[in-house]
Amino acid sequence: MNLPHKPWWIAGGIALALGVTALSARWLMHAARGTAVPVAVAAATLPQGTRLTSANVTLQAWPDHLLPPGFAADASRLEGRYVRMTLPQGTPILESALAPEGTRGGLSAIIARGRRAMTVRVNEVVGVAGFALPGNYVDVVVNSLHEGTPGHAGSSISKIVLEHVPVLAVAQEANPDETRPHVVNAVTLEVTPAEAEQLDLARSIGTLSLVLRNQVDPQITPTTGATRQTLLGRFSAGPAATATATEVIRGMERSLQR
Repeated sequence: MNLPHKPWWIAGGIALALGVTALSARWLMHAARGTAVPVAVAAATLPQGTRLTSANVTLQAWPDHLLPPGFAADASRLEGRYVRMTLPQGTPILESALAPEGTRGGLSAIIARGRRAMTVRVNEVVGVAGFALPGNYVDVVVNSLHEGTPGHAGSSISKIVLEHVPVLAVAQEANPDETRPHVVNAVTLEVTPAEAEQLDLARSIGTLSLVLRNQVDPQITPTTGATRQTLLGRFSAGPAATATATEVIRGMERSLQR
């Protein structure tokens, strides 16, 4: 029995599918092999401010189609540079994570371009109990001494004056042990020049406290501040209720006693 011949277009389709399959297989094999490109990565976890040396930088082969922008293919060219942020082991060392060439070590190496480092004293107890570590973000709260006319003590006011401010160092450490809290009374913050002026004025007005923020929450929330009057109610801070006057008569004299 003779089988019917298949139409030419079916045979052509099968041939085309086989050709595409063969090309896809060759492409996948090439992609699997890839073209390896050396990329400089952290040989160990590099804390913020670390100076790069041949001991803490190694080369790792990366596929050429996955190369991150700003990578370095020559580890020797990174010698002496400083990292501006903590880099976990195996992380590519990108130009954006490095201080500018020629920068010397220390705190100045990790300050972002156009920003300033400013150290302020904070309350040890309410300064987030020592949990503000370098790399964290905080809000700055000022509690004014008095609010009122000269010579007349007014009600105190607490007000958030700066939000989402990066912490560069606590006390004099840029890389403290993160496994335990550091209860200190001085914190170095990274601020803009305008924020530095506001912060300087705030610390001259009263005491400063820090409020720890979520790392990935940059939202700014305007507030009006809290006073004793708004906190406890309109009449809570007023004078005590006036006692009822009582008329006292002694002989020919009359007087009022309260």
